[in-house]
Order: sequence, then structure tokens, then C-alpha cells
Amino acid sequence: MRVRETARGWTAVWLVVLALAHAVALIVLWRIAVHTVSGQWIDTVALTGSRIGHDRIDGPVDRILNAMSVASLLVATAVIGFIALIRNRTALAVTATLLIAGANVSTQLLKHYLTRPDFGIDPERAAAGNSLPSGHTTVAASVAIALILVLPPKVRVPGAFLGAGYAAAAGVGTLSAGWHRPSDAVAAYLLVGAWAAVAGLVLLFFQRERAAISPADAHRVAAAVLGVGGALALVASGLALAWLVGQSDVPADELARRPLFVGYAGSAAGIVGTMAVVAALVLAMVHRLVPRYRR
Repeated sequence: MRVRETARGWTAVWLVVLALAHAVALIVLWRIAVHTVSGQWIDTVALTGSRIGHDRIDGPVDRILNAMSVASLLVATAVIGFIALIRNRTALAVTATLLIAGANVSTQLLKHYLTRPDFGIDPERAAAGNSLPSGHTTVAASVAIALILVLPPKVRVPGAFLGAGYAAAAGVGTLSAGWHRPSDAVAAYLLVGAWAAVAGLVLLFFQRERAAISPADAHRVAAAVLGVGGALALVASGLALAWLVGQSDVPADELARRPLFVGYAGSAAGIVGTMAVVAALVLAMVHRLVPRYRR
């Protein structure tokens, strides 16, 4: 019993660290992307570059984004709650629902109350004001992370890859459609990641005494694939955007095709990489948060 309580204690500490790390990363991203000239310029270059080949992907992007609505979010939440309930996990059903609701409500609040100074970088969208975090991306990411929590161990890995892939596609889609800046999508993932850590703490608190943590449910290989793949995408994004910053003295609408494409592709890689890392962190911990129960 003492060993089990110690393990739960270290898990709780790790979840607190994760929640704080996601929150700090979100604040840093907001300060750089929204409140600096170079941050706004990179976002604008990525949005301008998204027009390259836009006609070819316009149809699939519209289908992905238009599928996200209040009604679809309610249906997805109900399905996730139902999966947890048929597994006889009432606390999990409530926690997964609160994760989705908390992430999406906080996204709308942040979008409303955060300010965006006008540096004259993007006059075309200046009147729209702040758009961080992305609501559509939050919907997809929160459902994907909640799905990882509620699915049984046997189907958790394919569910994690499908959910993370759809959430990443939604984030890139908002950029490709010109609906959101890349920092908006990344901020949504970080916000969902923070809520996932909080949800993990709640699940840990209500964990039954007959919980049996099984190493077979750890999904280490799948989590490593997601994490390493996401990290590589983030490195590629960092290199691309670092090269792009060298041309920040040129207005976004006057850049040549190559830097515009680098800005778009590098930002898309950052979006995909962030979602992959967030999903990997949840997948690596879920066997401790939703363990098997001794009968």
C-alpha cells in the first residue's frame, strides 16, 4: 500500500508539473506571437503563404472545419461519456466531460479577454482583433484527448493516433482556410494539454483502492512514436521559422513564393508537432490514471 501511495504521489507531482508547463508555454506563446512585431509578422507570413495551392485543398479543409459545431461537440461529448459509462467508469465519464467543457469554455473566455495590439503588420485582419486560441482546434483536440482517456486499452493506441491526426488536421485546416493564425492552433493544444493534466489529477484523486496498474497498458512504444515524431516536427518548424526571421524587414505581402511557403510549411509543422507531443504525454500516463480494477 505504501508503495502504491508513493507512486500516486509522484504521478500527481508530474501532472502538476505538466499543467504548469502547458500554462507557462501558453503565456510565452501569447506574449511572443501577439505582443511582438516579429511574432505577428511570422503569423502573417504563414497566413499569406497558406494561399499557395489553396484551391487544391479547399474542399477537404472546408469539410473538416464545417463538421465542427456546437451540435457535433455535444454529440461527441455524449459518445465519450457513454464509452466511459459502459466501462462502469462514472468518475471517468464526468471527468472527460469536464475536460471538454473546461477547455472549450476557457478558450472562448481567453479569446474574448486577451488583447492584440495593432503593429500595422496585418492591416487586413486588424479589425478582427484577437483570435487566440482557436475554437475549432480546441474542439478537435479536447475530444481527441478525452477519447484517449475513455477508450479501453486494446483500442486506445489506434484511437490516440486517429484522434491526434484529426486534431492536427483541424489545426492546420484553420490555417489553410485563413480562419486562424498558426499561434492560435498551438495555443489551443497547450490549453487542452493543461486541462488534460488537471483531469488526470481528478482521476487520480477518485481512483479506487483496488486499482491495479498494469505495465502492459503503458503503450510506451506508441507514446514514443508520437512524442519523437512531434519533437522532430517542432525542430523542423523551429529551423524553418528561424530562417524566415532573417527576412522580417520585408512586408509579408511583398515576400517571394519561397519564404511564404517556408512560413506556411514551418508553421504547419509546429501545429502538427505540438498536437503529437500533447497526445503522447497523455498516452504515456493514461494507464496510471485509468487503471484496471481487481475484481
